[in-house]
Amino acid sequence: MIDKEELLNNKEFYKSFKSGEDLTSFFKTMHKRAVEHMLEAELDAHLDNEKHEKTKDGNYRNGHGTKKIKSSFGESEIKVPRDREGSFEPALVPKKHNIIDGLENIIISFYAKGMSVSDIEEQIKEMYDFDISTSTISRITNAVASEVVAWQNRPLDDLYLIVWMDGIVFKVRENSKVINKTIYLAVGLNREGRKEVLGMWLGKNESSSFWMSVLTDLKARGVEDILITATDNLNGFTGTIRSIFPESQTQICVVHQIRNACKYVVCVNSHINTPSNSH
Repeated sequence: MIDKEELLNNKEFYKSFKSGEDLTSFFKTMHKRAVEHMLEAELDAHLDNEKHEKTKDGNYRNGHGTKKIKSSFGESEIKVPRDREGSFEPALVPKKHNIIDGLENIIISFYAKGMSVSDIEEQIKEMYDFDISTSTISRITNAVASEVVAWQNRPLDDLYLIVWMDGIVFKVRENSKVINKTIYLAVGLNREGRKEVLGMWLGKNESSSFWMSVLTDLKARGVEDILITATDNLNGFTGTIRSIFPESQTQICVVHQIRNACKYVVCVNSHINTPSNSH
């Protein structure tokens, strides 16, 4: 049986929580997956349009090429779909271009529960700046929405040793204006010592009802117990956690690293340990 008090005071436990991929790596992976799905939908729309044109032979898919792209998350290698005739010109990542700048926050926000399909469609319109047809926008939206829903509803483990919750403010363009959106993340540490982002939720404000919906979502996806929950004293959270996970112990600490550098900080015995000052 796992002793919660022992975990709270076990530096090796927290060391394992801090090791491995950080949030930036997670965002990088999600960004790559979304871009690839959007490119696939672009090619589908391109081939569908060609069916209505008078051509000698039908065009079709012809595997994938690879391309390195750069974003604020670093460099990633993506798969770019190809057509037999070579007439496909990606709009999101044009040929001879490899920098996707200013779209990262929009793409990551797709994965947050609270974004409707129409919200995603509006964001995609902003991204493409109306350079593509309405039907292509709809096709891309459907591809992204399918990927997002599958990720949001994936099954989770029955037990997590610790779950960290905090909010990150993203600047995104909406209706030609840059606005702030807060996305709340739940990051869990499983029995094997692996971290994973359990989910992301778009929150207009922190309230007991909001956290009730988040925790109920985790439980519906298979989580039966959380030994320790750690937050930055999020409003309404500590009072709600026990109603869903009554055996969980809540640890309050300042989780400023997630906001500032996409790293994790750990609160042990009322002081902060970070990768830079822990030994």
